[in-house]
Amino acid sequence: MTFPVIGVVGGGQLARMMAPAATALGFELRVLAEGEDVSAVSAVPATPVGDYKDLQTLLDFAEGLDVMTFDHEHVPTDHLRALQDAGVNVQPGPDALVHAQDKLVMRAAIDRLELPNPAWASVADVDALVRFGDETGWPVVLKTPRGGYDGKGVRIVASAEEAAEAADWFAAMCPLLAEAKVEFTRELSALVARTPDGEARAWPVVHTIQVDGVCDEVIAPALDIPLEVAAAAEDAALRIAAELDVTGVLAVELFETPGMGAGFLINELAMRPHNTGHWTQDGSITSQFEQHLRAVLNLPLGATDALAPVTVMKNFLGGDNQDLYSAYPMALATEPAAKVHCYGKSVRPGRKIGHVNLMGSSTTEVDSVRRRATAVAGIIRDGRVTTEEPSAIFEENA
Repeated sequence: MTFPVIGVVGGGQLARMMAPAATALGFELRVLAEGEDVSAVSAVPATPVGDYKDLQTLLDFAEGLDVMTFDHEHVPTDHLRALQDAGVNVQPGPDALVHAQDKLVMRAAIDRLELPNPAWASVADVDALVRFGDETGWPVVLKTPRGGYDGKGVRIVASAEEAAEAADWFAAMCPLLAEAKVEFTRELSALVARTPDGEARAWPVVHTIQVDGVCDEVIAPALDIPLEVAAAAEDAALRIAAELDVTGVLAVELFETPGMGAGFLINELAMRPHNTGHWTQDGSITSQFEQHLRAVLNLPLGATDALAPVTVMKNFLGGDNQDLYSAYPMALATEPAAKVHCYGKSVRPGRKIGHVNLMGSSTTEVDSVRRRATAVAGIIRDGRVTTEEPSAIFEENA
């Protein structure tokens, strides 16, 4: 029997975390890495280095693969179509993936599906941005349609006077996406997976906490969410996956808006394993990484039941401690139940370098679980015990 060969374009931490799932199932994983020092290189033996923006490099990488999938959404859409034309099994396909690559395309699709969307417009210059702000009210959110992530490519424009300061953005990319600034209580994420044959499964809707545009913490499942809102969010994610023909993992990031419409608005889409799904590594029967591999290979999907009443995922970014391993004895002794996932990256301030998962036996323990996960992450980040407290559980702009 020949086991499949899966190629992943992009050598970041998501590709790295697919490796244990591939090994367990007997799959061969190959990664097209951006450089010799990226996260996946130390975890995946077959990691040729190449430019994912070069079509011939992608075609060469595709040789011998059963399926090609992705660690990020930045491969040019035209290249993906050329790969398909050459007979490469690309999952998700370009017609689906473009909705995660281009926020203007995504907003139009959400409108077409009649799902909850904030007010938005494609704006080609400062005058169009001012008209949008005057119509919907200030402030507004201005986004680059392509290439943004972790808060990059997003700016808040508070007034018509401030709009003029965005002229350089229009010079770099045009048109841009303008959105009404949403008043919300917290951010949520609905994570699902779908196969090419249409089988789909959803994990529980989770509460995500962002700090400076970066996911800081996830509480799974989202607590105190009305059942009808959670069900509607899950249904919306499954419908997006089906209608857009998504394969693999799909993350639908949401704003919770109590008392308004469905109780949420759709923020962004990602068609790959996602930071808000890292809790599934230890808190779900099937992790998002295993599920993604099963889905793109068109295998039956795994169960998505949670293994505990509450799981907390706490990210840690680069901080004072350059020698992360030196902090392990203290961190692991502080909380033996914690599961530490380190990405094999060099330490740089503000860079995602790992996360901690910790489960609780009751939802009433959530505050304790959050404090304990934060303590472990802080020890690894700083090399010492800190007095850091978890972030505010509800957003200030509610």
